[in-house]
Amino acid sequence: MPRSKQKVSYFYDENIGTYYYGAYHPMKPHRITMTHHLVLAYDMHKHMEVYRPTHCTEAGMREFHDGDYIDFLKRVTPEAINDSQWLPDFQRFNVGDDCPIFEKLFEYCQTYTGASVHAAQRINHQLCDIAINWAGGLHHAHKSQASGFCYINDIVLCILELLKYHARVLYIDIDIHHGDGVEEAFYATDRVMTVSFHKYGNFFPGSGDITDVGIRQGKHYSINLPLKDGIDDRTYEKLFKPIMAAVMETYRPAVIVLQCGADSLAHDRLGCFNLTLNGHANCVRYMRTFNVPLILLGGGGYTIRNVARLWAQETAAALDVEISDEIPMNDFLQYYGPDYRLSINPMPIENQNDRAYIEKCKQHVLEYIRCIKSAPNVQMQEVPPDLPWQEEDYEDDPDVRISERERDRHLQKEGEWFDQDGY
Repeated sequence: MPRSKQKVSYFYDENIGTYYYGAYHPMKPHRITMTHHLVLAYDMHKHMEVYRPTHCTEAGMREFHDGDYIDFLKRVTPEAINDSQWLPDFQRFNVGDDCPIFEKLFEYCQTYTGASVHAAQRINHQLCDIAINWAGGLHHAHKSQASGFCYINDIVLCILELLKYHARVLYIDIDIHHGDGVEEAFYATDRVMTVSFHKYGNFFPGSGDITDVGIRQGKHYSINLPLKDGIDDRTYEKLFKPIMAAVMETYRPAVIVLQCGADSLAHDRLGCFNLTLNGHANCVRYMRTFNVPLILLGGGGYTIRNVARLWAQETAAALDVEISDEIPMNDFLQYYGPDYRLSINPMPIENQNDRAYIEKCKQHVLEYIRCIKSAPNVQMQEVPPDLPWQEEDYEDDPDVRISERERDRHLQKEGEWFDQDGY
């Protein structure tokens, strides 16, 4: 496996798989541990810099989120679920079934958010060309509310960090759900262009119509591609490549953030698209060809064996290497039976996105792109300091490399390894 010509930084915290939403909740951070073990099994860690991220501080989170909301996340514990005094806060901050309160919730938020912000700082200081945080990409969180399994919007904080050094940031979202939290945060600015490819129509979060294009200074800098059930690799590519080529030519971003939610894959428990690993990873490969600094983040994905497959494949795409379809021996090999292959097959379902619909969407969006001014000028001010880290996490060199032989802590919980549906 040759080394990538582009320097890749990869972020992973050994504790990420121990955070637990609950036995019957579809969001399982354990998938990040599974992904990491595939990365190790394919020896990809030898060809990139692997870092344990530092925790994001409360002050760092307040760069976007309301202080009252951060205080709530820090104070609340699972015991509060049965305490009626907490009910007004639960309603105010939208926690409950979708966004449950679980053990060490705030630490979980600090972990995945810290990795995304740390990735932005490495890009800002030109220490890498591509940065990867598969634990991040929680795009539904709002300024003062949890939403869609997301608590802290690590993407918004990552982009805010990038904006300290870069005039224009492009955000792309290929999760099946609309990237509403990120779009909302930057809806009125031209310094961030958001592009979301998502299922639309009677589907969470219910936003992301093609006519939603931004307001005031940000008009036409929010792009939405509302898609229908069953979209396949070929149809997706016919839309993704021309749209992104036009965006890159016109907007000319200094850095790209790509949210790679795996719930747009075929066979996802909560999804209805029909992409294979290659179809999804081709988006990463295509954006890599522009040679613009790139941050890859995770997101949704609820058939966890396929999430791990995908993000291993997209790690290989970031490194520009080929990996075998035969999954090597690793601690979670039992998940990938009976064929133990990396690839997945599409489902035998109808693609409701016919040629006429895709062409109509493409032409609408290309017209919006033509309305924007090419590469808007930005008056750059003195660069603010990098976001601070937890004092106990600070080191003279914060980029502490994880030993290649360091083992993860595995904590098996009911419903975590295999649930009732075999996922």
